[in-house]
Amino acid sequence: MSAPVPPVNAHARLIDARGPRFGAAVTSVLLLVVILLGLTSPLSSSVLGRLTEPGALLLAALVALFAWGAVAGVQRHPYGVLFRRLVAPRLGPPSEREDPAPPTFAQLVGLLVTATGLVLHLAGVPGALVVAAAAAFVAAFLNAAFAYCLGCQLYVLLVRAGLVRRRPAA
Repeated sequence: MSAPVPPVNAHARLIDARGPRFGAAVTSVLLLVVILLGLTSPLSSSVLGRLTEPGALLLAALVALFAWGAVAGVQRHPYGVLFRRLVAPRLGPPSEREDPAPPTFAQLVGLLVTATGLVLHLAGVPGALVVAAAAAFVAAFLNAAFAYCLGCQLYVLLVRAGLVRRRPAA
């Protein structure tokens, strides 16, 4: 049995593999700031007070960025646009390209982790902000430093198990 022939323009749909790593590096730094702010700020007694804490505000911004990446895809994510316009032109041509579906799924995983931490923080659960930010930091740092994307690996496992349908590169 022969392998399916990819569409003629399939290469045009692939993304520079360095783009998601760049986004993960920026995200890692921001998550580290969330962790530090969460560790140094006392938990407010009111929901409004917890929402306006600097760590919660920054995590809320990251939740929004993860949502953007999960819905619009990594190609249209602000970090992806920033990478393509400012960083990629200063680098050589990419040595590797990848399907955008796994990194986009990884954005969904990041959204679920950080949104859960933010909701639990707003509900008054002590340490939820820091724990969620730390879990997301580990994943982002692994991607940025070692090109190991936990969300991408989860995507591959779920596709193999038949729990997620493989999305074609858009």
